[in-house]
Amino acid sequence: MQIRVRIAPSPTGPLHIGTARAALFNYLFAKKNKGSFILRIDDTDTDRSSKAFEEDIKRGLLWLSLKWDEFYKQSERIDIYREQLLKLLEEGKVFWCWHSQEELASERDHFIRQKSAPRHICEFRDLDKKEARTGEKPILRFKNNEKEEVVFNDLIRGKIEFRPDLFGDFSVAKNLEAPLYNFSTVLDDSLMKISHVIRGEDHISNTPKQILIYRALGFDLPEYAHLPLILGKDRSKLSKRHQATSLMQYEDEGYLPEALINFLALLGWREANDDGEELFSIDELCKKFSLDRVQKSAAVFDVEKLNWINSRYLRFLETKDLAVMLKKYLKPAWKIKTDENPERWIKVAALEQPRIVKLEDITGLVDYFFEEPFLDKEMLLWKKQNAGDAIKHLEKIYELASDLQDTDFSKDILEKTIMPYAGEAGRGEVLWPFRVALSGKTTSPGPFEIAEILGREETLKRTYKAKETLES
Repeated sequence: MQIRVRIAPSPTGPLHIGTARAALFNYLFAKKNKGSFILRIDDTDTDRSSKAFEEDIKRGLLWLSLKWDEFYKQSERIDIYREQLLKLLEEGKVFWCWHSQEELASERDHFIRQKSAPRHICEFRDLDKKEARTGEKPILRFKNNEKEEVVFNDLIRGKIEFRPDLFGDFSVAKNLEAPLYNFSTVLDDSLMKISHVIRGEDHISNTPKQILIYRALGFDLPEYAHLPLILGKDRSKLSKRHQATSLMQYEDEGYLPEALINFLALLGWREANDDGEELFSIDELCKKFSLDRVQKSAAVFDVEKLNWINSRYLRFLETKDLAVMLKKYLKPAWKIKTDENPERWIKVAALEQPRIVKLEDITGLVDYFFEEPFLDKEMLLWKKQNAGDAIKHLEKIYELASDLQDTDFSKDILEKTIMPYAGEAGRGEVLWPFRVALSGKTTSPGPFEIAEILGREETLKRTYKAKETLES
């Protein structure tokens, strides 16, 4: 059997993180089995579908390197749906329902009050169109005469059964030109010879209805696999109040696509390694992935885990490449300075590389390389250090650093020059005010690394200013 899988997002919103995870699992399954990965845009809801959202979906998948082998738009297949709906009408397998929205809402409320599953068994199911009401817009419903349980084997969850009487006569199209999800999905999956439908578990309730439509059309069923939901840390369905749900927001914040792929793969999939390894390239994932290792229980979106994975991938980058990526997040005035001295910017990027979690962090980490920092008196003091001692240490550092030439102003030489004094007077007492004088921060790289990049003149200037701040 040729493996053919698809992802069918609706362009009524940006690419959701859950849809991106489903796309990744479909892609991995296809590539592992030398099959085809198909992108099909479900845009039959013309009132809510947007070209901008369609482009967002495409851009997101390509950003993740999930390139499709075939592409379709359901809005371009309306004639196919119309033909099959007319065929089912002629065969008496679907019918026009003329009930108003008010009547259907009242019926639904009745079932809810009775604590029963809402369903509609339509009085128009066996009537000719000539007996229909006037002044109403009918919809097309599936004539559900099934008596036996609808059963299918889920490749992740095993045997699943549904009572067909709980569906009633369910809707399949607003009209001949507007098929609904269950109908268009079945017809497209059949005609496109989709072998495996891999999607979120929220679609399990659609599956028995789709099976009935498959039978009515006379098509073979695909294999089904329903992925676990993605939850927030409070175990409720992932939403914006937990974390960004739009995929491209993660690009904007400075996550790497390789890191996000790695993270999404671990959401509901148990990797095959016994050594606890959690970092996998997409090529490694294609080799390792299998549906039998997808878990049934919901996956929790842990942003701390994502941040850890992203920080690892950032460390793998060549510093020159990282410097280019980071530059996008700098203020315009800072970008001009990096253009004037690109080698200096590469040194800054190398210095911060071990500390960056996501690319957008860089703005808050390197401001002191572009602008003179504000100095807080209390911050300049190490623990319970008094101002007089801090002033004395800054004066000594200024004296020692002044003796160095510009060509000698490197991390190693600065360390050899100042550390003997710091060893005698106390490392924290000496180095803390020096580092804060240069960066204006309580957390930053070491003072010698900072001083090397700032250079002799700027280092001396900031050291002297810190002394004056404590004296004022």
